Amino acid sequence: MFDTIVRNARLPDGRAGVDVACRDGRIVRIAPAIEGDSGTVVDAGGHLVAPPFVDPHFHMDATLSLGLPRLNVSGTLLEGIALWGELKPRLTADAVIERALRYCDLAVAQGLLAIRSHVDVSTAPLVGVEALLEVRRRVAPHIDLQLVAFPQDGLFRAPEAEANLIRALDMGVDVVGGIPHFERTMADGAASVVRLCEIAADRGLPVDLHCDETDDPLSRHVETLAAETTRLGLGSRVVASHVTAMHSYDNYYATKLIPLIAESGMHVVPNPLINITLQGRSDTYPRRRGLTRVAELRAAGVNVAFGQDCTMDPWYPLGGADMLDVAHMAVHAVPMTSREAMEWAFHSVTLGGAAAMGLPDPTLREGGPASMVVLQARDPIEAVRLRATRLAVIRDGRILSRTPPRIAALSLPDRPGTLDPATYSPPTGETT
Repeated sequence: MFDTIVRNARLPDGRAGVDVACRDGRIVRIAPAIEGDSGTVVDAGGHLVAPPFVDPHFHMDATLSLGLPRLNVSGTLLEGIALWGELKPRLTADAVIERALRYCDLAVAQGLLAIRSHVDVSTAPLVGVEALLEVRRRVAPHIDLQLVAFPQDGLFRAPEAEANLIRALDMGVDVVGGIPHFERTMADGAASVVRLCEIAADRGLPVDLHCDETDDPLSRHVETLAAETTRLGLGSRVVASHVTAMHSYDNYYATKLIPLIAESGMHVVPNPLINITLQGRSDTYPRRRGLTRVAELRAAGVNVAFGQDCTMDPWYPLGGADMLDVAHMAVHAVPMTSREAMEWAFHSVTLGGAAAMGLPDPTLREGGPASMVVLQARDPIEAVRLRATRLAVIRDGRILSRTPPRIAALSLPDRPGTLDPATYSPPTGETT
């Protein structure tokens, strides 16, 4: 007896026509035509069944606050931070909870079942922390929500930031955060990295720093973060987020730095939608794209996992909890259009994000977690190309969401390059 069977699935590893049988929150069997009773049957119809999406970098305390108290006219990071500073004194726990829960509803429908959210701890009272701790409790059956104590105004620059960060950790926040490039001096920024890593080491916690989110080629705090990660043995507990200054580093320095990042064992989380929107704003032409050196980091063996960062807040007026949108933008912005790289972009918002968050391996396998998304696509590349409809979202063997298929979804044949427009007809149920 199974709790749930997903029938006629295609898996990311290329297997097709298989059933996935689930019991007690685990996958117990993957094979063609599994026999046995099941409380719930999901017909994947030959579509892709993949691990849930993961967002390793988000700001849930600010989400859906677009226009409060006004709009970001310049579109810059600094005006966004200033706007957030105007909004913070007006925040109430109820308002933060209401917006965050609306976002989480959307996330579940998009198959996004793990999120790491930074929450501002620069000033007291810690309204955002209190609110998101309550949100974390409420969404626990559906979403793995990690919280990062984030001193948005600088650990040393904001007078009470360190005390507030410690208090937030004592309240149950999961991860130590920071923003070294926003300190008053480069020296203060480097010192903040050392202090934050030592706090994390003392408490046995992960570290996730907004690192060098700037166009300044002299902002090099990720170097200090790599050194501290190695010195303290923090390894895979550390994430360097954004790291946009790396797109402006000269090649000699980058070739020295990237092996140090790889040696440390830390992860790098770029945020393509936001990085290419906020960076390069002071450039005329040529204008920098503002995205870190993804290909070089990958080649060095660094786990690169894309994040969403923002949705309808002081920094970004768009967004929709769609990690395929993030992967799709990354393919264009890096750019990376080989079939290997496009498939990797899909895995970066599933497997890569889970690794960056320190979550169990979500690969669909016997004995693994029975959490998955049925996508209206035949493989990971097509899922990214179409930003495929989430036909069903399943967590621990329970169906959380269903969405009707899109009618117009042109699929290519199994072997790229074999399409004959004169004879090709879409698969049953699809139209061109």
